[in-house]
Amino acid sequence: MQNKFLKQFSDDVHHGLSQEQKTLPSKYFYDQRGDALFVEIMKLPEYYLTRAEMEIFSLRSADIIEILQLQRSEYFELIELGAGDGSKTQHLLKSLDDEGYQFEFIPIDISKNALDLLEQRLLNELPRVSVTLKHGDYFEILESLKDSHHPKVILFLGSNIGNMNDETASEFIYQLGENLSIGDKLVIGVDLIKSADIIIPAYDDKQGVTREFNLNLLHRINKELGGNFKLSGFNHLCEYTEQEGIAKSYLVSLLDQEVTIEATETRYYFNRGERIHTEISRKYNEKIISNLLNKTDFEIIGNISDSRNYYSDYILNRR
Repeated sequence: MQNKFLKQFSDDVHHGLSQEQKTLPSKYFYDQRGDALFVEIMKLPEYYLTRAEMEIFSLRSADIIEILQLQRSEYFELIELGAGDGSKTQHLLKSLDDEGYQFEFIPIDISKNALDLLEQRLLNELPRVSVTLKHGDYFEILESLKDSHHPKVILFLGSNIGNMNDETASEFIYQLGENLSIGDKLVIGVDLIKSADIIIPAYDDKQGVTREFNLNLLHRINKELGGNFKLSGFNHLCEYTEQEGIAKSYLVSLLDQEVTIEATETRYYFNRGERIHTEISRKYNEKIISNLLNKTDFEIIGNISDSRNYYSDYILNRR
């Protein structure tokens, strides 16, 4: 498993750094150090996203359950893609447990460290909830779960859908539908379009935690793939306009330099000011959401926003 992962990691890094516009996949932010840094980011005053969705799940879990049209007598699987620390979902789990719903919670994540921490916390705080951890790729695991034939509720929170461009996001939702049955549900958390003075600080905080999180990609390449990136030779940059509605994160080379990565057996050259694109964070409105769903088998059956209307969780039904 580890060798397979490192091969994929190496291939993805080489492909991205060989492009004219260099890129690195954002999914590789999340090793043990990256997980810890993202937990810090979620606590930052500038990073409103987690608090907004936490408000929804802590205060409106009963409304989510009502829109999902769940039956207490019918066993179902609650599957979270990219579960992370599960702190928001825990409110929903508690409501379901307190109200006597029959279900199994199946968190899926690329980070084994995050899953282990989540399992331990739920064991301590919600011991009656049945939890089955799944480590790996979303679609491979969903494919393996198709044979269960139980009703399914999929959670894809944290505006993770926003890390994809619109075409990829639409295809992603379509593929989710291919792994579900008619009547299954999907809950997608999305960040709503706002002004730059709110968005940019969320991705470029004064304390520099987001900068360290972004640079962790290079640290991880050094550690796991034998790279010799000098982290002091790069800086973090975020760009956003309300008209486009997409926050873009980059690592910027501060000087002309070359980097060797043992795993790819390649040297990569960076000019001063050259950018490595690491992440997009799409922001949404009703029209963009509707366009995403046009070529899928899902329909909107409800949505819940936080009190400031910064963020929304859309509840979808598989037709």
